[in-house]
Formats: sequence, C-alpha cells, structure tokens
Amino acid sequence: MAILPLIIAPDERLKTKSAPVTEITTEIRELANHLFDTMYHEKGIGLAAVQVGVHKRILVADVTWRDEDGTPGKQYIIINPEIVENSPEQNTYKEGCLSLPDQFADVTRPSTVRIRYTDIEGKQQEETFEDLLATCIQHEIDHLNGIIFVDHASSVKRDMILRKLTKLKKQGYFDPHDHSNCGHDHGHDDHDHGHEHVHGENCNH
Repeated sequence: MAILPLIIAPDERLKTKSAPVTEITTEIRELANHLFDTMYHEKGIGLAAVQVGVHKRILVADVTWRDEDGTPGKQYIIINPEIVENSPEQNTYKEGCLSLPDQFADVTRPSTVRIRYTDIEGKQQEETFEDLLATCIQHEIDHLNGIIFVDHASSVKRDMILRKLTKLKKQGYFDPHDHSNCGHDHGHDDHDHGHEHVHGENCNH
C-alpha cells in the first residue's frame, strides 16, 4: 500500500496537460494501484495521476466503495480517455476536489458520456457512463487537461477559493506527507473534509 502526497492548488503542475500513456508497463500498473490507495485513504471517489505529480493520462474511479469499512466497489482504471459523445441532458453537482481541500462549487456537466479509453491490460474500450460516475470521470479528465473544477465556476468564486488555499498553504496548513486531515470533496455531507468525490450534492475527486 502506497499513499502518495497530493498536489494542492494553486499549483502550476495542476495546469499542465498530461501526456498519453504509450505502453502499459509495470510502473503504470503500480501507479494505478497507488492511485487507488491514495484515493481510498483520502476518502475520494476519483483521482487523476496529475494530482500526485505524474503527468500521464491515467485516472481511477470508484463511486460505490464503502467508506465505513473501506470495502472497494466497482473500480475503473481509465487510460488515455477520450470523450466521444455527450448527452444533451445535464446534471449539477456541488463538486469538491482532493487538490482543493474543503472547497466546493456547483458544476453542471452532461449527465451521460461515452468514453473511449485503454484499460490496464492495454485493450481498447468504449463505454457509456451515467450520473455520478459520469460526473466523476469528466472531473478527472479535466485534471488530465490542466483544468480544475473551479475553472467552471464564476471568476469571483474561483479567485476566492484559490486565494483562500494560497493563504492556508503559506500558513503551512497542508502537510505534503499526510492529507488525512485535509478536506476533500467526498460527496458525503457527514464527512469532515471535502474529497475527490461526486456523491449526491457534494462530490470529491
């Protein structure tokens, strides 16, 4: 089990577009495992490699795991994702992010998306995702493109959140080796911290 330190916004690394994965190597498989370890530890439902400082187009998601006892749900490892179709119907969630602890904003996205991607075995897949999972995966694909969820909010809201995080970082609030006490958008209202979810009205990714 490996818990990787999260990059906390504002940080230029989160604005950098990630490079395609050209080969499914042992290192890529290990990275996927570490991403899941980190995501579960931080009580998130999705995580992109860029959030741990690796600019590769790989993300993981599990919106059905049980926080109470840590039981994994349906896990997705999505490599080199490409959105090939969006639904006209949309959903709005109050999103949060493991890289923006305790910060939330309403974000509207297509309620259904069809994604073409490579799985961890190197096989090409095309799959349709709906509702919370669709929102989660779109949130993580944004990360791979250098976009964070507050970029979808008003400039006033975005600047307010980033100024607050900048102040907290200067005060040394975020320990790079232990984010267990940092807020991350979970999607659960009874969590103490916002985590990388998209559950109900509050989602952390």
